[in-house]
Amino acid sequence: MNKAPSLRKRAGLEVFRQMRKNQVKLHELRTLFWECTLRCNINCRHCGSDCRVVANQPDMPVADFLNVIDQITPHVNPNHTMIIFTGGEALVRDDLEECGRELYRRGFPWGMVTNGLLLNQQRLDSLLAAGMHSVTVSLDGFKDAHNWLRRHPQSYDCALNAVKLLIKSDIIIWDIVTCVNRKNIISLPAFRDFLIEHGVKRWRLFTIFPVGRAAQLPELQLSDEEFTAVLDFIRETRREGRIHLSYGCEGFLGNYEMEVRDHFYQCNAGVSIASVLADGSISACPSIRANFHQGNIYRDRFMDVWNERFKPFRKREWARRGVCKDCKMFRYCEGNGMHLHDDNGDLLFCHYNRIV
Repeated sequence: MNKAPSLRKRAGLEVFRQMRKNQVKLHELRTLFWECTLRCNINCRHCGSDCRVVANQPDMPVADFLNVIDQITPHVNPNHTMIIFTGGEALVRDDLEECGRELYRRGFPWGMVTNGLLLNQQRLDSLLAAGMHSVTVSLDGFKDAHNWLRRHPQSYDCALNAVKLLIKSDIIIWDIVTCVNRKNIISLPAFRDFLIEHGVKRWRLFTIFPVGRAAQLPELQLSDEEFTAVLDFIRETRREGRIHLSYGCEGFLGNYEMEVRDHFYQCNAGVSIASVLADGSISACPSIRANFHQGNIYRDRFMDVWNERFKPFRKREWARRGVCKDCKMFRYCEGNGMHLHDDNGDLLFCHYNRIV
């Protein structure tokens, strides 16, 4: 298979590119992540944050985050701006409902990303009563593969129980994310069938980027052939139509564009996505390195930072170097995801070049 986009797909990419320019110009904030804690109750092998059960960084008070929300509110449509609690593990906090109720009162939909270890029926009911709109649960294959990656003997059972609770609920949007690695790639077809049998409707696959702990473990990185096989698997599953499967947001994928995701590739970090990190840093995607942080809520007004300091995310010509320098796909990719650039701004790896 030719990895380059077909002529028809390239025409679509050109149209999308023009729409993208307008999106960047407007830079309407649509998603705000709150890294509400760096504490975590598991010890994942691939953690980019390198979180610990006891974090050195204290949790941000709810009032401090709500102050940011109040700064944002006059400048956005709250109903169209999603707030997502992340971590660490968000559910180690016992005051999420307090924050959720205040967000709901202000008109903001909100959700969370969780490993599921603490999501029992009582907590789910409490979160739903506080207005929770969506949940993403991490489930990385069958028991042995999942527990190996998460390094917790009860992780799989708890995550699967969380999924079963969500299946029974018809008032919330939710999905499963799976981090594909060399321990679980061979079982993806069987795991897909398992999810379908249990009633899962939405599933996303991510590949693990070499940052944090993941940089030290070669078992977490797929070969180019394995990476391409994952894209083929997603495309095949989408054609079957039994479960809505997509590849994660990162990486321009050439001729796989619009075949493994619902949209053309775009990195919305700093364009429509921002984050408030545990120490107050104002960034884009929470996975992006600290040297790309643009300010701090304890000394800056959030909207001033959002409107004035995110130029490296919105004007990406600086990334046209290294493997990107002479690449004909740069006009569509713009140097790949911002989280895949190292401390010097150099690209760690290129998804397009991994396709075989």
